[in-house]
Amino acid sequence: MADNSQRNYDFLVIGSGIAGLTYALKVAALGTVAIITKKQRADSNTNYAQGGIAAVMAKDDSLELHVRDTLEAGAGLCKEDVVRTIVSEGPALVRELIDFGVKFTEKENERGQYDLGREGGHTRRRILHAGDITGREIERALLAQVASHQNITVLEESLAIDLIATQKLGVDGPNQCLGCYALDKKRGVVEVFAAKITLLATGGSGKVYLYTTNPDIASGDGVAMAYRAGASISDMEFIQFHPTCLFDPKAKSFLISEAVRGEGAVLRGKDGEPFMKHYHAMADLAPRDIVARAIDAEMKKTGADCVSLDITHKDPEFVKKRFPNIYAKCLEYGYDMTKKPLPVVPATHYQCGGVVANVDGETELVGLLAAGEVACTGLHGANRLASNSLLEALVMGHRAAGVALRQHATLKTPRVALPPWESGDAADADELVVVTHNWGEIRRLMWDYVGIVRTDKRLLRARARIQNLQREINQFYWDSKVTPDLIELRNLALVAELIIESALLRKESRGLHYTLDYPEHDNVNWKRDTVLRKA
Repeated sequence: MADNSQRNYDFLVIGSGIAGLTYALKVAALGTVAIITKKQRADSNTNYAQGGIAAVMAKDDSLELHVRDTLEAGAGLCKEDVVRTIVSEGPALVRELIDFGVKFTEKENERGQYDLGREGGHTRRRILHAGDITGREIERALLAQVASHQNITVLEESLAIDLIATQKLGVDGPNQCLGCYALDKKRGVVEVFAAKITLLATGGSGKVYLYTTNPDIASGDGVAMAYRAGASISDMEFIQFHPTCLFDPKAKSFLISEAVRGEGAVLRGKDGEPFMKHYHAMADLAPRDIVARAIDAEMKKTGADCVSLDITHKDPEFVKKRFPNIYAKCLEYGYDMTKKPLPVVPATHYQCGGVVANVDGETELVGLLAAGEVACTGLHGANRLASNSLLEALVMGHRAAGVALRQHATLKTPRVALPPWESGDAADADELVVVTHNWGEIRRLMWDYVGIVRTDKRLLRARARIQNLQREINQFYWDSKVTPDLIELRNLALVAELIIESALLRKESRGLHYTLDYPEHDNVNWKRDTVLRKA
């Protein structure tokens, strides 16, 4: 069902995480802002970030060290100028968060001195955290600021379906984004949102895999919409698997933060012996791709269903105080982490590729910006350094706002009526079992064939399966009235295809992409991005 009324705003934000909220607060001074978010305003990947935000705050740290650690983790694919910009602008913007009311954990008896954590790949303590629920605390503070701003409207339960681009409308000139169609889930109607400038801040695509640390909202909507609108998508083969998720059927892949290893936890194999020293000089503090592959190798070698994460040698009171949420949650599932090691396995965690964007968030579409996990800026390269994600989202939200404020007065939009949503004669989707089955099949095939370790044979099998599923899903999509599940399934299938195609293109192993057919780096032919664009 379509609502033929058109909502007009100066700025449109799709997503309500740290990138979208930071941007909205900064552009609201010049005009009206609509934030559309598919569930409740606090439902975002930001809200689930346990570890923290990386920024140079300590006397024994430096911007050069943070840059070096990021470049090292990125396995030769980071854009150094982007890394330097984001790392150098981070500390001032973190202080701005503090001014907004974010309460990072301070050192005991040292007011104003922050308790900096350390995670894999970092050579210094530089992770600001709020206990072990940092994302939730940042989200709380930013949402409080948004709620007090009269120029910002937050529309919950509103799911973006597609961007409205001039290329699709047959308008001459450069491809320009004019807004989007979005489903009002409560009323069951599709609305037209028109805006001079649109920011994609939709997060990642973890739900494309069977096991993930991501919330249910992470279905790759932004990448799928941007691709369909004509934007380039880059480096989607680099999917980061978090090494340590609680292995329990009731836990739904509950994340055990990397900060636990940062505070001294040790990974042990089936025999109880530590194994990371055999895989990397930094042992349990090695970058995530190496730790995830090491766990995968140990499980395959021994036939074990999981490995163990052991922090029982640390003072129990310290563990409870440093990780109150993780401790309490594990206790709910019957695990006391101060007394027994936790069973853990890897799970999909972070998308390093995404919509091609520069360091200011500008994409190939005029009037379309992208920030946060949905964007591929070159910060992460082939592997994200832990806790650089909230940093990137914060800095990119800020820089994208600068672009939007500069463009607001000068950007010309074509004089074209935005067509209302056409439902046509589509029938109600009465075969919901088809949606559920296809969703499960995509996630299973991605886990089995496009996981931590890959081969061309598996990838080709995945491609054949996803192409068949794509045809079935697209037919079902156009024959049925849109529902949230159907919209997400369509996006999920497209993102899965983009990951598979990107992985098939890269004929080497680098960072998060490891293939048995090409186990070495190829710096001659493949020290570059993989880029996909709709024909």
